[in-house]
Amino acid sequence: MLIRDAMGDDWPAIWPFLHDIVAAGETYALPRDLGEQAARDHWLPAPPWHTTVIVNNFGDILGSAKMGPNREGPGSHIATASFMVAPASAGQGAGRALGTDMLEWARAEGYRGVQFNAVVETNTRAVALWKSLGFTVIGTVPEAFHHPARGYVGLHVMYQSLS
Repeated sequence: MLIRDAMGDDWPAIWPFLHDIVAAGETYALPRDLGEQAARDHWLPAPPWHTTVIVNNFGDILGSAKMGPNREGPGSHIATASFMVAPASAGQGAGRALGTDMLEWARAEGYRGVQFNAVVETNTRAVALWKSLGFTVIGTVPEAFHHPARGYVGLHVMYQSLS
């Protein structure tokens, strides 16, 4: 697998899995009916944001990550990131590779930490992955996410110091 910067030409390969993941409504606090242009604007923002893709040996995109400052101004020294792995590629290490790459990028860019603002507590695979990469749950907002099958569940705020 190879991780590289995302390009505009990658969007047709990203959109189908991004659409399906968001439409399922189980892991992202985005509108389930998010349109393609709004999704593209959200996932491929301008600098200082940075978006990557992970590809297999055939050049197929398995997943993507976007990363940048968690806040503007005095909070811009803490990064945040979002990750999407195509469901067909789940369990193959793409998420771990994207997470590791994001941490390396954040360190190289001089961020002092990485904060995930909204990790759905029922997304146990993601929670376990981030914990294995050194993140801790620093708080949970109860009932902050309306899961389509489980009702109101919590959103974890997860953090890792890079300093």
